[in-house]
Amino acid sequence: MSAEVFRDSRGIPHLRAGDARELARAQGRNAAADRGWQIEGERHRVQGTTAAFLGPDAVGWDRFARRARLADTARRCFEALDDETADWVTAYVDGVNEGLAATAADGPGFGATGLAPGRWEPWTPLGVWISTHILFAGFPTKLWRERAVAALGAGAVELFATDGPGTSGSNGWLVTGEHTATGAALIAGDPHRFIEDPGVYQQIRLSCPEFDVVGLAVPGVPGIGHFGHTGKAAWAITNAMADYQDLYRERLRRGDDGVSALGPDGWRPAAAHTETIEVAGAAPVTVEVIETDRGPVVIGGPDASDAVSLRYPPRVTADIGFAALPALLRATTAEDVDRAFDHWVEPVNVVQAADTAGGTLHRVAGRVPLRHATNRVRVVAAWEDGHEWTGWAPMPRAEVRGTAVMANQRGLAAPLGVEFAPPYRADRIAALLESSTSWTPGAMSAIHTDTHLASARPLLALLAALPDLTPPAAALRDRLLGWDRRMAADSADALAYATVRAALVRRLAAHPAFEPLAELPSLPDLFLPWLALTPRIGYALETVLTTRMLPEIDRAHEARAALEEVAGAEGEFGTWGEAHRLAPWQALPDATAQWPGLAGDHDCVLSTSSVPGLTHLSARGPAARYVWDLSRREDSLWVVPFGASGAPDSPHHRDQLELWTTGALAPVTTDWKALRREMRAHVYEHKAAEFGTVRLRPLDPVADLDVVHGWVTQERAEFWGMRGASREQVRETYEYVDSLATHHAFLVTLDDEPVALFQTYRPEADPLGECYEVRPGDVGIHILVAPAPGPARPGFTGTLMSNLIAYVLADPAHLRIVVEPDVRNEKSIERMVRSGFVLAQEVAKPEKRARLAFLERKRP
Repeated sequence: MSAEVFRDSRGIPHLRAGDARELARAQGRNAAADRGWQIEGERHRVQGTTAAFLGPDAVGWDRFARRARLADTARRCFEALDDETADWVTAYVDGVNEGLAATAADGPGFGATGLAPGRWEPWTPLGVWISTHILFAGFPTKLWRERAVAALGAGAVELFATDGPGTSGSNGWLVTGEHTATGAALIAGDPHRFIEDPGVYQQIRLSCPEFDVVGLAVPGVPGIGHFGHTGKAAWAITNAMADYQDLYRERLRRGDDGVSALGPDGWRPAAAHTETIEVAGAAPVTVEVIETDRGPVVIGGPDASDAVSLRYPPRVTADIGFAALPALLRATTAEDVDRAFDHWVEPVNVVQAADTAGGTLHRVAGRVPLRHATNRVRVVAAWEDGHEWTGWAPMPRAEVRGTAVMANQRGLAAPLGVEFAPPYRADRIAALLESSTSWTPGAMSAIHTDTHLASARPLLALLAALPDLTPPAAALRDRLLGWDRRMAADSADALAYATVRAALVRRLAAHPAFEPLAELPSLPDLFLPWLALTPRIGYALETVLTTRMLPEIDRAHEARAALEEVAGAEGEFGTWGEAHRLAPWQALPDATAQWPGLAGDHDCVLSTSSVPGLTHLSARGPAARYVWDLSRREDSLWVVPFGASGAPDSPHHRDQLELWTTGALAPVTTDWKALRREMRAHVYEHKAAEFGTVRLRPLDPVADLDVVHGWVTQERAEFWGMRGASREQVRETYEYVDSLATHHAFLVTLDDEPVALFQTYRPEADPLGECYEVRPGDVGIHILVAPAPGPARPGFTGTLMSNLIAYVLADPAHLRIVVEPDVRNEKSIERMVRSGFVLAQEVAKPEKRARLAFLERKRP
């Protein structure tokens, strides 16, 4: 059975195939069709070749990707896969290559950069996973801690401990049946990441006889790893904030035999070679790639004053946990999910799962090395004993009692990390969940969008104690003290608070106490967001205001100055949403885009992060929202920031943006008949300048009966084989076709006027399949063009044929179109030849003698 692609009203793909391998192939084709430009960009990120089409600004990432050996690590991990998983991943890659060859070159990103779609290797999806998550554990934070401790003392680690710049967090909560309206569990939440356009998650459904799963896939990676619902079991994850990557300060030297590195046992050879980064619009850049016994050198080298290597689990073990992905698709119980996540490696996540029988799961999954405590805090000396990895930490787990909340706080994963998110999001979610014992999927949106900012308390308390303010400052202070502490988009008080907060952060960053940290060090630009002082103070403001460290800072004085500064500025405050606007990352920025204003803030449940002291704009936030219902999967809900498609000209490119902005959720469609109904909308549209707009939609056997019966019973339709058919017979025929997964009927319209009946079918599932040797990728078609109701339209039939051929070949799985006109239908045969078909043999079918003709897809 070949794969089928259904799309719901939001263009979300629902893929169905005869087995898991063919389904993986279909998922790859779909990724190329919906996200071709995006996933090709990810392939180049793995390889460190993005500067070749994005220019000099991309050199920093490419240099890091080369030096960190991302592509080579992906190759190693693929080679170590078990045969079944490797075959499954390979099928996905085959689909990607088919899809890219067929459709992706038409994407605007390729045209704008001159980039041609390349070829994926079997290891490429593993590389996409590694490059997407290599910074999740925030190893550059150790560079910051090194500087902070040197400047302020050991207490600086706790002073700045927060999920600050560069980290990715999430909210997630599990509610057992005792607290829901149906008596079955609910799982809900939202992953917080940098918001990218196209989005970092793709809503998808994957169905075959073995499993039927809906969830959020990572474009370029097979399966559904982070958030999924199999109908009987569901799971979700958040970042555990574990520390599982180490940095080593290396001593390197050059010699006649190459580069060597000093370790605990003396000098040992290091692998070294050079690579060239091509740069669009600039000269190529040469990078030296060095790897010591600890790992790849990502900073400096033998000719620099300093060198630092990175040690991370996939490079050490040749495993990133891909064996978990097919196992998750087959999970029917929480125990199955648990066993699947036993294979998980990176990133280290907190997992929650539930099943329809009442089973639950709350655990950490991944690989965290056992090593000296100092490794987890700072850069350690490679030549000192005691910093080696000695094994793997056990993964904590906990019993679920009523509810379980995960929001990157210091909790279940506390033994595995150093810095965690403040408890505000987790505490707020837990408090909201306690307010009801009859939760429903729809009610979860109120938690997703909660904007209460508990972390405002220390600053407001400081302002409340200030004496002798000027009248404008006193008025502003009183206004803030009366504020409800909600970062609502329509709140002017929220913007007033954020403005005072930003002024205070800037003043603190300029204080002499922090002077040793003010100047950025001479390190690769990629790491500088972790090393910038102002964001660090902005995210740790509560601790900075309440710590006993740094007694030389007069916090009341700085708060007064910030308040007076803001109060003395001219003009009224606007609303928070006017300043706190979405600022997504785009590989090719769209200067014309008008991004919406947002509610929320960093420590709100609605975590749309600004960078206090630098900008009110938000580049991080919920990369998706979901509610998995274990009572009825069809009552589950989801939304992503933009849409299903990565193509700017698609109606589904940003059709979920308004839902996402307002906190609304879209229903998850799971009924195949309902999907067919949703597909009654146009599935193809093309503006033919000389005639009008040609549209194609699935035929409705009842609503379209009058039109179709009138066509197929005319004398001119004698070769259609339904001349004497009654209305009831025509309706029954097309209801039968509508029930098949292998045959499809469509109504073609020109400017909404019906002009043709079009059918597609899979020859291997049709009597025609017994008449010739069917090849993989064959698709059969039938066309009945209606008589023109008005004046003749010369050339229209040829234009119509071109559009129908384009529609069929838009599916990269279709490699050859087959037609079988009656040998007596000379007019139809001539039309096919004019359209590019090549005539073949005559064949005998029960109802006619037919002339076969084939049109093969043009290879690039």
